Amino acid sequence: MMAQSVTADISQSERWEHLRCRLGAFRDRYIVAPGLYALGEPDANSDVLVSANYKLSFDVLRQELKGFDIWILVLDTKGINVWCAAGKGTFGTQELVKQIVEARLESVVNHRRLMLPQLGAVGVNAAEVRTRTGFKVSFGPVRASDIPAYMRAGYRKTPEMSTIRFPIRDRLVLTPMEINPAMRQYLWFAAGVLILFGLQGNGILFSSIRDSGVPFLLMGLVTVAAGALITPVLLPFIPFRSFAIKGMIAGAVAVYLATLAPPISATQDHWTLRIATFLFFPAASSYIALQFTGSTTYTGMSGVRKELKIAIPLYIGAAAVSLLMLIFFKAGEWGIA
Repeated sequence: MMAQSVTADISQSERWEHLRCRLGAFRDRYIVAPGLYALGEPDANSDVLVSANYKLSFDVLRQELKGFDIWILVLDTKGINVWCAAGKGTFGTQELVKQIVEARLESVVNHRRLMLPQLGAVGVNAAEVRTRTGFKVSFGPVRASDIPAYMRAGYRKTPEMSTIRFPIRDRLVLTPMEINPAMRQYLWFAAGVLILFGLQGNGILFSSIRDSGVPFLLMGLVTVAAGALITPVLLPFIPFRSFAIKGMIAGAVAVYLATLAPPISATQDHWTLRIATFLFFPAASSYIALQFTGSTTYTGMSGVRKELKIAIPLYIGAAAVSLLMLIFFKAGEWGIA
């Protein structure tokens, strides 16, 4: 298999694609073909680095290696980044062995060394790869930006290169990919609210939507902000390890503060609306915050499954009781109860 040549330069169109991808557009389809790539003018003695076929990951890697002559072996991770793909098994031993064989890597380089990203270690059995292919796996730094210094230092990592950090800048960069899907779900929520609060015995009344529906619509936006923005930004400072609990706390505080200000305070005029407000919206914030686990290095698959097993029934229960409260409220409006 012939290696495809690439450069370390990122074009303006690719930068625009990166921005769109971070905002959530075509993220699941932003891929490069798996296989062997030649960065610069590598020869038989050049290093072989392994990457995922999520194009944003691939582009970050090649950009950081400007001035180096490197082979990049891209695994088919289904368009998922290294950390998430390692947890899902697509950045794994079997796929690595497959790409080594298909690229005929033993005939491309004289050495038998592969450098993998440290965040991919959970998915790869280095001993098995060596037994099956003869290639020795080493795990480089956490960040691609540290690879040049790591290589110049004789492939020795400093403690800083091995430390996983998730500062506020990194968390903010990822929030659009959480906000966008939450806002798509919000549209369905908004449609339901408008119908529920506007529906009267003699048809849909806009005055009813204005008085009771609009506050709930605004509360929905507060909830999206609490779960998809405030929770990620304040992640290290909100108590408890569980993302579901962190999101619940952020949502409860945001909801309480929102109910103090008009026009959202109008939702507190009836006891059924108060119950629905303080049950549904913190739970919704918790659910949105729980989605952020896929964007972090804080949790593993087992932890996420455990959280889901506990949280999902609670979300369903909160939604069911909240809906029941709203039905009671409408029954009172119609004079039924």
